[in-house]
Amino acid sequence: MAHSDRRDLGLLALRVGTGAVLAAHGTQKLLGWFGGGGIEGTTHAMEAMGFHPGREAAVAAGLGEAGGGVLLALGLATPAAGAAAAGAMAGAVAVHAPAGFFATAGGYEYPAFLGFTAAALGITGAGRFSLDHVTGHVLDRPWVVATAFVGAALAATVVVGRRADRQSAPPADDEPDPADTP
Repeated sequence: MAHSDRRDLGLLALRVGTGAVLAAHGTQKLLGWFGGGGIEGTTHAMEAMGFHPGREAAVAAGLGEAGGGVLLALGLATPAAGAAAAGAMAGAVAVHAPAGFFATAGGYEYPAFLGFTAAALGITGAGRFSLDHVTGHVLDRPWVVATAFVGAALAATVVVGRRADRQSAPPADDEPDPADTP
């Protein structure tokens, strides 16, 4: 088997595996599949994690994961898919960061790995065994890569920054101070 065939098969395996994991995770948020909370449960979870408005955060995270995952698996619009999934994982990393690196302690190891893998696929491209290849790479141009990753980075920076600002702000007068509860 030629080197280029092995590379394209490797990209296919990596895309399908990573895309399937992301899609499953996102459908937990969006549809409640695989034991997930669906939009309502995810909305409450997002609010508890400091993302406001919670419903919009739930939809954005779910679409970034499920949509990005499906598109990665198919190898379609790979730069946008990788950027969307990486952006969604940046939010998850921010949530898990206080627990440290390792997932066994609740850390950010797993979402960081998914985010870096999705980003690498978005930058590298889907390979020959993909819908991007079939469509002549119409949605896999250098300007798409740049636009997708700059947009995802800006969006993730704003969302994660607003969450950090909310968490560092003192509680409002109508909210009980968590330090005052037993």
